[in-house]
Amino acid sequence: MDLDEALAMGRTLLDRHGLHTWEIRLDRAKRRAGLCRFDEQVISLSRYLTELHDADQVRDTGLHEIAHALAGPKAGHGPQWRAKAELVGANPRRTLPPEVPLPEAPWQGRCPGGHEHVRFRRPTRPLSCSRCCPRFCLAHLITWTNRGEPFQPDARYHQELRQWRRRRKPGAACPRCGLSAQQVRSA
Repeated sequence: MDLDEALAMGRTLLDRHGLHTWEIRLDRAKRRAGLCRFDEQVISLSRYLTELHDADQVRDTGLHEIAHALAGPKAGHGPQWRAKAELVGANPRRTLPPEVPLPEAPWQGRCPGGHEHVRFRRPTRPLSCSRCCPRFCLAHLITWTNRGEPFQPDARYHQELRQWRRRRKPGAACPRCGLSAQQVRSA
């Protein structure tokens, strides 16, 4: 949807629901479509997702955030918010439906177990797969690419990785998952 049209629609929806002092803005979020800021009386839409979504989806996002504004800061996605969402005509779900397009993340990661991970920002520190082991575990270290090119970590990343490796005896198993980095590499 066109961004100017989305802002005009948002303003109309705010006024229709009595939120005359509230503002509508665009932000740079890439994983959430909207945001309700009670402290600033602002409803914000993701510029990236708004451009990808059609008018009906953007309208539903705006109504979702209006329901938050009307329900109050403590309502979350609970029954009070759901009632307001239904009242204003928003689909009372917490997240975007799976068929809605999302921007492609430039950072793609894969753990030794084959789980895929995505990020919109450069990894600044070593990360491990939480699906394989709930704690940081060298056996499940994620390797990254940026738009298909291998990740070239900076000195700080390497320093932190060395610190993690020094904490474990060579070949020692993770106390949580029972695997060592050597066991995963040889599998």
